[in-house]
Amino acid sequence: MSLPRVRPPFVADERVQLVGWLDMQRAIAQWKCEGLPEEDAHRPVLPTSPLMTVAGLISHLRWTEHCWFEVLFLGRPSGDNPQFDEGVEDKEMRVEGVPLARLLDEYEQQCAISNEIVAAHSLDDVGKHPGYRSAGATLRWMLIHMVEETARHAGHLDTVRELLDGEKGYY
Repeated sequence: MSLPRVRPPFVADERVQLVGWLDMQRAIAQWKCEGLPEEDAHRPVLPTSPLMTVAGLISHLRWTEHCWFEVLFLGRPSGDNPQFDEGVEDKEMRVEGVPLARLLDEYEQQCAISNEIVAAHSLDDVGKHPGYRSAGATLRWMLIHMVEETARHAGHLDTVRELLDGEKGYY
């Protein structure tokens, strides 16, 4: 199920606008995957960045949501998140053989968890994980960062998709 690509209202409170912009960028990331054959989802198009695939980017986005909202903000354990595996660089982007549909489902589920966390806390609350300096940021800061992070990778997905099959478009 894809999120609607809708901008937040021009006049709304801060939370509605921040989550609205993040949800729109998430929806754009999902949209860039629509109709893409499985083999193309895992095909690198940049010779110097072999992990920069559609599947790898979606996995990265999923685990980045988990990192910021569950681990850094709530203080939950980082063990399941491949981003914290110091033995394998960019492990979360190494998803050869994992179907894109599964990665998209996991991303959508993670976004829903993130939105539940955001809804349950003040934007002024700070993260709780004692082991990471970044946990000292407010939820507001983390939301702004996730808008930036997701938009950046939505742009990557746009470029990768155009190089794969010529599909393009923003909104």
